[in-house]
Amino acid sequence: MKPFVLVPMLTVALMAALTACGADPSPTPNPDLSSDLRDAVGVEGIMGHASRFQAIADVHGGNRAAGTSGYDASAAYVANELRRAGYEVRVQSFQFPDYAVFREADLDVPGTGVPAADFALMERSGSGKVKAPLRAVDALGPTSGCEAEDFENFPDGNVALLRRGTCTFSTKAEIAEGAGASAVLIFNAGEAGGEVLRGSLGGPGIGIPVMGTSGSFGERLLAREEMPNVRVFAADGGDNSTTNVIAQTTGGDAENTVMVGAHLDSVPEGPGINDNGSGSATVLEMAIQLAALDAEPRNRVRFAFWGAEEIGLIGSSHYVEGLGEGEIDDISAYLNLDMTGSPNFASSVYEGPDEVEDVFDSYFETREIGVETNSALDGRSDHGPFQDEGVPTGGLFSGAEGTKTERQEDEFGGEAGAPFDACYHRACDDIDNLNEESLDTLSDAAAHATAVLAERDGT
Repeated sequence: MKPFVLVPMLTVALMAALTACGADPSPTPNPDLSSDLRDAVGVEGIMGHASRFQAIADVHGGNRAAGTSGYDASAAYVANELRRAGYEVRVQSFQFPDYAVFREADLDVPGTGVPAADFALMERSGSGKVKAPLRAVDALGPTSGCEAEDFENFPDGNVALLRRGTCTFSTKAEIAEGAGASAVLIFNAGEAGGEVLRGSLGGPGIGIPVMGTSGSFGERLLAREEMPNVRVFAADGGDNSTTNVIAQTTGGDAENTVMVGAHLDSVPEGPGINDNGSGSATVLEMAIQLAALDAEPRNRVRFAFWGAEEIGLIGSSHYVEGLGEGEIDDISAYLNLDMTGSPNFASSVYEGPDEVEDVFDSYFETREIGVETNSALDGRSDHGPFQDEGVPTGGLFSGAEGTKTERQEDEFGGEAGAPFDACYHRACDDIDNLNEESLDTLSDAAAHATAVLAERDGT
């Protein structure tokens, strides 16, 4: 018998034996999975999910922040869509710090319209409902409210108007409360004077409402002939629990699991349709279409939608901390999508290990599509906890509050000197804030990378 005949016979016999024993041999790699998945994942589907996130925000107070009904409805929508696609879905609950809970707040100044975007409740502010005269406290100087002497003759129960500067927000608030103030407004100053002042009062202990406003708002109040009565409201903290939503393919090599994730929560200031409805919608559409292809990739693929990213990567950190040593080692790569539809976009690939970054770079290079490597994203989003555990990470990013350069304008179009997303963390980050060209480009790249890593031989 010729040797070359023996090999196929042994192979046939071995496969028959494996089948008889109930073994499940690895699926044959699909070289067409990248093109199939890219064809299936389209902008129309992504925009459909993004529109749903917008509709959820519209009926839940204008945002989808962690701990709110808007986030819960977003998570329920994602989980239901994944179940409809055939996935077994895990909804992982966790808690986050009380001080980070979204709280309703309101500020009213008779004769001056005060939109919700013009003020912000300080983290760890006290709660309460106040209607009282406003009193400026050394508000023309940078040390406003930093010393007890500033509050000499301050009427008990009035609302203190202070300027940012010199001492901490908590120092100003503590001294004001000790002087009998019923609430505190601190307006911004310096180069950032046009922005609403946001910050934390540090540890707990302030018992009165403390809000930040823009510098222009404070100056308008100071310019009035008489200080008005104001109404200040700060609600007690709500629910400090929220969820991650996780689903994975039933087959594939579990010891070479590819994870693809995006954070699902918005900031309290707006619906968060670019940050990060765009990334969440893209990951969701990839999961749905991968299931529809019935592709059976070589490696297991796990999709994750993280909660509480905006208050410190809490959801992804909770997930990673809950993994055993073997489970974290089984994750061969983690891909993160955080903002993929910025209106004045630049296509960026996370700087990372060659085994991940090169998959993206080669895709863009082969198709002659402009791209750049972004080294400023190290640990900034939900890839951070995976990165810290040594998991190879990568991802895509279309730009946030930074300013587009002339070089980037030449490469990607748009407007140099303007932010990538002027609505970043603002109420205007709505469905009209998405750039479909950016969504199309980056969703194709994400689908390609997912497919390539899902079919990669991990041995």
